[in-house]
Amino acid sequence: MMTDETENGLPESNGNGSPEQAAPEDALTAARAEAAQLKDQLLRAMAETENTRRRSQRDREDAQKYAVTNFAREVLTVADNLRRALEAIPAAQLESDEALKTLYDGVAATERQLESALNKQQIERIWPEGERFDANLHQAMFEVPNTGKPAGTVVQVMQAGYKIHDRLLRPALVGVAKGEAAANDAGHQFDQTV
Repeated sequence: MMTDETENGLPESNGNGSPEQAAPEDALTAARAEAAQLKDQLLRAMAETENTRRRSQRDREDAQKYAVTNFAREVLTVADNLRRALEAIPAAQLESDEALKTLYDGVAATERQLESALNKQQIERIWPEGERFDANLHQAMFEVPNTGKPAGTVVQVMQAGYKIHDRLLRPALVGVAKGEAAANDAGHQFDQTV
């Protein structure tokens, strides 16, 4: 039986440089192209695997760092209420009433312990009084005129803010100095007559 291929499956050459001789070169070129394509796919798959590994590692680290976030938000109201209780007691009564002074000292000690526990969890209190207003950390509730301070300076803190590591847990609620009216414009007017 006569075929165009030998027993190994390659086309027979007729010895005169006919198209049958070009077929192995075409097959080699096609094999090289396929190898390059497979190498590219392998490199892309390896890069995607590495990216997935890094992303999952970052997610694990974030989960460890910020796991207490929801609990911390709940505890912040306790810290706020302790501060309000301390601020509600008039200083004059503290000096005259020993029982009230003892209660005040106990609440203050409890507040310090709570702050210490928050600090151990990398939860930092933000009390920006006197600082420049920062919209990333503060929430302006009102403007205060005639403070004698530069516009945008925090002059009153209504509620402390908190950060956990580098993330904002809750912004500080603040009152900000209002920009003073410009000096009397009469002195700065120019004669516009020609």
